[in-house]
Amino acid sequence: MKLGIYGYGNLGRGAEAAIRQNGDAELVGVFTRRPPETVKSETGTPVFRAEDVFSYEKEIDVLLLCGGSATDLPVLSPLLAERFNLVDSFDTHAKIPEHFAKVDSAARRGGKTALISGGWDPGLFSLARLYAEAVLPRGAGYTFWGRGVSQGHSDAIRRIPGVLDARQYTVPVPEAVRAAENGESPSLSPRQTHRRECFVAVKEGADREAIREAIVTMPHYFAGYDTSVTFVSEKELKENHAGLPHGGRVIRTGATGAREEHRAAVMFSLALDSNPEFTALVLVSLARAVGRIRRRGEVGCKTVFDIAPADLSPLSAEELRERYL
Repeated sequence: MKLGIYGYGNLGRGAEAAIRQNGDAELVGVFTRRPPETVKSETGTPVFRAEDVFSYEKEIDVLLLCGGSATDLPVLSPLLAERFNLVDSFDTHAKIPEHFAKVDSAARRGGKTALISGGWDPGLFSLARLYAEAVLPRGAGYTFWGRGVSQGHSDAIRRIPGVLDARQYTVPVPEAVRAAENGESPSLSPRQTHRRECFVAVKEGADREAIREAIVTMPHYFAGYDTSVTFVSEKELKENHAGLPHGGRVIRTGATGAREEHRAAVMFSLALDSNPEFTALVLVSLARAVGRIRRRGEVGCKTVFDIAPADLSPLSAEELRERYL
């Protein structure tokens, strides 16, 4: 499969590395909004201007969109879905239905196939939640993220006027995790399950109080959570918060038996040194699936719920049955 990368930040660089790990994938080019002469790809792949992507429409099987969910993907995914089969990692959960509708309309107009909200959450964790609830209909489910850097939340902070750079850590509340693991089935608000730690470097003279207020009241990101904002120098941010670790777990506990007398628990967890590198690997596997279902004649927008597990793997059906079933 011939892939293109649109956007060359942390996720775009992760996608370049991910493509190298997949023997059935070839990178056609990197498309960036920065001047191409200022960007050097890790593998020597050609770098082009973002607007030049339409010249490569016939050469790219699936385009990986590696922009941010706050402002990039809501515009780019519908714009490009009419011309390209694509995969994005849109992760603003509350806005997924709206984003899906826009991308679906564009993809159907162009006879293309697009998959939105790929990655590990939404993505792999979404599947874990679905599988767990399907087999344990009487129970309670929880998702805990972190402790780790959220790329989407960090990007949202960076879009605030006056901010130079930022890192946002999502931190599970230990008492909530223990209660979920023990099958206590507590009813927990977002504030009771996670807190958010923000480390922010700002421009000289920036109104720090206004920036703090913009962060803690931001809907879909920080409003409703206990959020701390710590202002640090750009140097300190680079030295102490350069990594992008993340992870988390999906937990569902329930009961089995005629009298529901037996306890059952389903848990799925991830521990990642690099959030963008792992997310990119998920996107490449989803790109394989998008290419396959497009060749079968399916068009429009898809999510991970629409993808058969076999379509994610480069192995044949016979190999999958022999190796994993």
